[in-house]
Amino acid sequence: MFKSFMKIAIEEAKVAQKNGEIPVGAVVIDSQKKIISRGRNMTRELNDPTAHAEIIALRNACNLVSSNRLIGCSLYVTLEPCPMCASAISAANIENLFYGASDPKSGGIENGPRVFTHKQIHFKTNIFHGFYEAEISDLLTDFFQSLRKFKGLK
Repeated sequence: MFKSFMKIAIEEAKVAQKNGEIPVGAVVIDSQKKIISRGRNMTRELNDPTAHAEIIALRNACNLVSSNRLIGCSLYVTLEPCPMCASAISAANIENLFYGASDPKSGGIENGPRVFTHKQIHFKTNIFHGFYEAEISDLLTDFFQSLRKFKGLK
Protein backbone atom coordinates (compact mmCIF):
# COMPACT_ATOMS: atom_id res chain seq x y z
CA MET A 1 0.00 0.00 0.00
CA PHE A 2 2.83 2.45 0.79
CA LYS A 3 3.94 2.41 -2.83
CA SER A 4 0.68 3.89 -4.06
CA PHE A 5 0.99 6.69 -1.50
CA MET A 6 4.60 7.30 -2.55
CA LYS A 7 3.44 7.56 -6.16
CA ILE A 8 1.04 10.31 -5.07
CA ALA A 9 3.94 12.09 -3.35
CA ILE A 10 5.89 11.78 -6.62
CA GLU A 11 2.95 13.41 -8.44
CA GLU A 12 3.16 16.32 -5.98
CA ALA A 13 6.91 16.56 -6.62
CA LYS A 14 6.25 16.83 -10.35
CA VAL A 15 3.78 19.68 -9.74
CA ALA A 16 6.47 21.44 -7.68
CA GLN A 17 8.93 21.00 -10.53
CA LYS A 18 6.49 22.47 -13.06
CA ASN A 19 6.19 25.49 -10.75
CA GLY A 20 9.98 25.95 -10.68
CA GLU A 21 10.40 24.45 -7.23
CA ILE A 22 12.75 21.68 -6.16
CA PRO A 23 10.68 18.56 -6.90
CA VAL A 24 9.73 17.21 -3.49
CA GLY A 25 6.24 16.01 -2.61
CA ALA A 26 4.58 14.69 0.53
CA VAL A 27 1.34 13.00 1.57
CA VAL A 28 -0.15 12.55 5.07
CA ILE A 29 -2.21 9.39 5.65
CA ASP A 30 -4.51 8.92 8.63
CA SER A 31 -4.83 5.76 10.71
CA GLN A 32 -7.57 4.50 8.35
CA LYS A 33 -5.07 4.72 5.44
CA LYS A 34 -6.84 7.70 3.85
CA ILE A 35 -5.05 10.71 2.43
CA ILE A 36 -5.79 13.74 4.58
CA SER A 37 -3.21 16.12 3.16
CA ARG A 38 -0.76 16.68 0.34
CA GLY A 39 2.16 19.03 0.07
CA ARG A 40 4.89 20.06 -2.33
CA ASN A 41 7.81 22.43 -2.11
CA MET A 42 6.52 25.99 -2.32
CA THR A 43 9.44 28.05 -0.99
CA ARG A 44 9.70 30.25 -4.08
CA GLU A 45 5.96 30.48 -4.68
CA LEU A 46 5.27 31.60 -1.11
CA ASN A 47 8.59 33.40 -0.52
CA ASP A 48 8.89 31.25 2.58
CA PRO A 49 12.04 29.26 3.35
CA THR A 50 10.01 26.94 5.60
CA ALA A 51 7.52 25.98 2.87
CA HIS A 52 8.99 22.53 2.31
CA ALA A 53 6.67 19.75 1.10
CA GLU A 54 6.60 18.13 4.53
CA ILE A 55 5.76 21.37 6.35
CA ILE A 56 2.98 22.22 3.89
CA ALA A 57 1.49 18.71 4.24
CA LEU A 58 1.76 18.77 8.05
CA ARG A 59 0.19 22.25 8.33
CA ASN A 60 -2.72 21.26 6.10
CA ALA A 61 -3.28 18.00 7.99
CA CYS A 62 -3.15 19.73 11.40
CA ASN A 63 -5.66 22.33 10.19
CA LEU A 64 -7.95 19.56 8.91
CA VAL A 65 -7.96 17.64 12.21
CA SER A 66 -7.84 20.82 14.34
CA SER A 67 -4.85 19.61 16.30
CA ASN A 68 -1.10 20.13 16.40
CA ARG A 69 -0.68 16.37 16.78
CA LEU A 70 -1.23 13.86 14.00
CA ILE A 71 -1.36 10.76 16.18
CA GLY A 72 -1.60 7.54 14.20
CA CYS A 73 -0.75 9.28 10.92
CA SER A 74 1.99 8.47 8.44
CA LEU A 75 3.94 10.77 6.16
CA TYR A 76 5.17 9.76 2.71
CA VAL A 77 7.78 12.09 1.23
CA THR A 78 9.91 11.74 -1.87
CA LEU A 79 13.18 12.96 -0.34
CA GLU A 80 14.81 12.42 3.04
CA PRO A 81 13.54 15.25 5.26
CA CYS A 82 15.94 18.02 6.27
CA PRO A 83 16.57 18.65 9.99
CA MET A 84 13.81 21.31 10.15
CA CYS A 85 11.25 18.95 8.65
CA ALA A 86 12.40 16.00 10.75
CA SER A 87 11.86 18.09 13.89
CA ALA A 88 8.39 19.10 12.69
CA ILE A 89 7.56 15.45 11.96
CA SER A 90 8.48 14.58 15.53
CA ALA A 91 6.57 17.55 16.97
CA ALA A 92 3.47 16.43 15.06
CA ASN A 93 3.79 12.89 16.51
CA ILE A 94 3.84 11.29 13.05
CA GLU A 95 3.85 7.55 13.68
CA ASN A 96 5.52 6.42 10.45
CA LEU A 97 7.76 8.21 7.98
CA PHE A 98 8.30 6.72 4.53
CA TYR A 99 10.75 8.46 2.21
CA GLY A 100 12.10 7.66 -1.21
CA ALA A 101 15.57 9.02 -1.93
CA SER A 102 18.29 9.80 0.57
CA ASP A 103 19.68 13.33 0.73
CA PRO A 104 23.41 13.18 1.51
CA LYS A 105 23.73 16.98 1.34
CA SER A 106 20.75 18.21 3.37
CA GLY A 107 19.11 15.19 4.98
CA GLY A 108 18.34 15.03 8.66
CA ILE A 109 17.39 11.37 9.11
CA GLU A 110 20.16 9.07 7.90
CA ASN A 111 22.49 11.90 6.91
CA GLY A 112 23.47 15.12 8.65
CA PRO A 113 22.35 15.51 12.26
CA ARG A 114 20.18 12.36 12.32
CA VAL A 115 17.43 14.08 14.26
CA PHE A 116 15.60 10.95 15.42
CA THR A 117 18.67 9.55 17.18
CA HIS A 118 19.06 12.54 19.52
CA LYS A 119 18.12 12.13 23.17
CA GLN A 120 16.25 15.44 23.02
CA ILE A 121 13.78 14.28 20.37
CA HIS A 122 10.30 14.27 21.86
CA PHE A 123 8.63 11.66 19.68
CA LYS A 124 10.41 8.87 17.87
CA THR A 125 8.88 8.18 14.50
CA ASN A 126 9.23 4.81 12.76
CA ILE A 127 11.34 5.34 9.64
CA PHE A 128 11.26 3.42 6.35
CA HIS A 129 13.12 4.47 3.24
CA GLY A 130 14.30 3.56 -0.26
CA PHE A 131 10.94 3.54 -2.08
CA TYR A 132 11.11 4.52 -5.77
CA GLU A 133 14.59 5.82 -5.04
CA ALA A 134 15.85 5.65 -8.63
CA GLU A 135 12.78 7.42 -10.06
CA ILE A 136 12.95 10.16 -7.43
CA SER A 137 16.71 10.60 -7.80
CA ASP A 138 16.28 10.92 -11.57
CA LEU A 139 13.58 13.56 -11.09
CA LEU A 140 15.86 15.59 -8.82
CA THR A 141 18.91 15.15 -11.07
CA ASP A 142 16.95 16.25 -14.14
CA PHE A 143 15.68 19.32 -12.27
CA PHE A 144 19.13 20.43 -11.17
CA GLN A 145 20.69 19.71 -14.59
CA SER A 146 17.98 21.83 -16.25
CA LEU A 147 18.59 24.59 -13.73
CA ARG A 148 22.34 24.55 -14.44
CA LYS A 149 21.73 24.67 -18.20
CA PHE A 150 19.33 27.59 -17.76
CA LYS A 151 21.94 29.46 -15.72
CA GLY A 152 24.74 28.51 -18.13
CA LEU A 153 26.57 26.39 -15.56
CA LYS A 154 28.09 22.96 -16.02
